Amino acid sequence: MNDTWTPASWKQFPAAQQPNYADQAELQRAVEQLEKLPPLVTSWEIDHLKDQLAAAQLGKAWMLQGGDCAESFQQCQTEQIASKLKLLLQMSLVIVFASRKQIVRVGRIAGQYAKPRSSDTEVVGGVKLPCYRGDIVNGFEFNPESRRPDPLRLVRGYERSAATLNFIRALSEGGFADLHHPENWNLLFVNEVKGEVAKRYRELVSSLGSALRFMETILGGATVNELKRVDFFTSHEALLLPYESALTRASIRGVGYYNMGTHMPWIGERTRSLQGAHVEYFRGIKNPIGVKIGPSAQPDEVVDLAKHLNPDNEPGRLTLIHRMGRNQIESKLPPIIEAVRKAQCGVLWVCDPMHGNTIATQHGRKTRRFDDVVDELRLSFGIHHACGSSLGGAHLELTGDNVTECTGGSRKLTESDLDVAYETQVDPRLNYEQALEIAFEIAGKLQEFRVP
Repeated sequence: MNDTWTPASWKQFPAAQQPNYADQAELQRAVEQLEKLPPLVTSWEIDHLKDQLAAAQLGKAWMLQGGDCAESFQQCQTEQIASKLKLLLQMSLVIVFASRKQIVRVGRIAGQYAKPRSSDTEVVGGVKLPCYRGDIVNGFEFNPESRRPDPLRLVRGYERSAATLNFIRALSEGGFADLHHPENWNLLFVNEVKGEVAKRYRELVSSLGSALRFMETILGGATVNELKRVDFFTSHEALLLPYESALTRASIRGVGYYNMGTHMPWIGERTRSLQGAHVEYFRGIKNPIGVKIGPSAQPDEVVDLAKHLNPDNEPGRLTLIHRMGRNQIESKLPPIIEAVRKAQCGVLWVCDPMHGNTIATQHGRKTRRFDDVVDELRLSFGIHHACGSSLGGAHLELTGDNVTECTGGSRKLTESDLDVAYETQVDPRLNYEQALEIAFEIAGKLQEFRVP
């Protein structure tokens, strides 16, 4: 490893999962345009998130990270952005009410436009074209013009991220998240939901209202300002290194470089090679960062990554997001936890129960069984407890839309139900009821493992 780091030093290393841009001059023009545009987030916001993640690392907070598998440019619309925020607010309310812990809310939003793929190309009807890598790279439609990696999409991705962030900030700062009015968080179709999960949520809201009225009576009618707003942070997989490095800026406080395109970027399972360009890029930025850890990861490899990415053991700096799958977590996760503990690497442990449980139906459509997702999450709590560790968060692919992409849950969706509202272009997401059910599962486990 070269000790000299710059926002462009990653170019000296092999970079996986990068599009094959036919016109490098066109790519350079797009990058130069990005470099002149204002940052999307500030170093102060980033440091504030790091402080909150440090609290989660100590067991004083819980990280709830969720959103779309891959955002699309077309989804940059008022109701679709608001629905994700509403769902995460509802889920965090369920968790905080049971756990009595601060909730760190982090969306897979405002930049989650790129996706790693297992192959560079796709063949349909004997025609081979570049695979779809997300709207920030190319289009989903299967034709040569759409599938051509287009550097101008990097700028379009920036513009939509900026619009999304602007709306989120307006909502979170403007009273939308006021705990006195959780009815603001209801989704358009939520009144039609008659199941047990929705009933439990409405009962919780009623209890919350009573508790707030009691507390404010004690305070002589005063309200608590902290109950009127929430912090909401953004994250995405920092896959396209030309885009990420173009939005990497030196702090005006002179404390180093920050990726100012998001609060918390993460490294994916396919790009976490210690000799790769992504790890080289990530080691130099000041953001809190995540690393996805799948079943192929070896304990020593994870320790090496932790030491390289967080050499000073800075609290809140490094989150390890394990995604083992229901059938492998019991054998694969304990040795990694033990190795990290023995090496005295300070990390925040987060469970991604989605990605290791993706399966294909008999017709070739991707889905996930809700029971597998819940089981991996439950097992994670127990495994960490048995290893003398603690689980500090969950990383979920979900949507506030009324989709049918994962089977099971309180509605007992089957494979035949997937055709009703299967809208994702990449990986299947939890729908509203399934996500809320997951929140109750998390709440129950946090109560079970609560330290007296």
